[in-house]
Amino acid sequence: MMVLLSLISGTTIMAQFNTVGRLDNHQVYKTKNPQEINSSLVDSLILNDSLKNEFIKELKARYMSVSYPLSKIKINSPYGYRKDPFSGKLKFHNGLDLHARNAKVYAMLAGKVIKIGQDRRAGKYVTLMHGNFTVSYCHLSRILAYEGQMVKAGDTIGITGNTGRSTGEHLHITCKHNGDYIDPMLIFKHIETVQKDCIATLSQL
Repeated sequence: MMVLLSLISGTTIMAQFNTVGRLDNHQVYKTKNPQEINSSLVDSLILNDSLKNEFIKELKARYMSVSYPLSKIKINSPYGYRKDPFSGKLKFHNGLDLHARNAKVYAMLAGKVIKIGQDRRAGKYVTLMHGNFTVSYCHLSRILAYEGQMVKAGDTIGITGNTGRSTGEHLHITCKHNGDYIDPMLIFKHIETVQKDCIATLSQL
């Protein structure tokens, strides 16, 4: 988990949150009587307001740096062993199935479209690369991305469907780290943590 967060988040994010301490003095100035504020304090106040505004922009940018793949999230089938819907036998499920009906599919992180296509198993799919991670969005009815395209979190890359080996319309997401399958919920938890932290920090300013 820590490897995932460090690779996706990067060190610059930590630097953004370190600016919180620089805003503490701003609260002190606001409690002083106006007659007691001299020119140097006014200069500091203006500087701190500028830092605060920049910090808010950074928080908003961080919030927008992640996105859930659908506007509504309902898990139909988690990652791991399950009863195969076709054979009825216990089989490893290499991804996460989300309930969807003709819904827009969003890139969860900024990255590059490294492959689009269609096969008998995944149906129409889009695969994105994020550093050492790849994420595939499968069983689409339409592909709205092209190979080599650079996307931001929240960009629409397709429309959900029922193509390939599927018993009904849904979005199947698979994630790999250095070529090995991992639970997509790790990225979902990362998205949740980033957005909650940003909202909590903004509410305290």
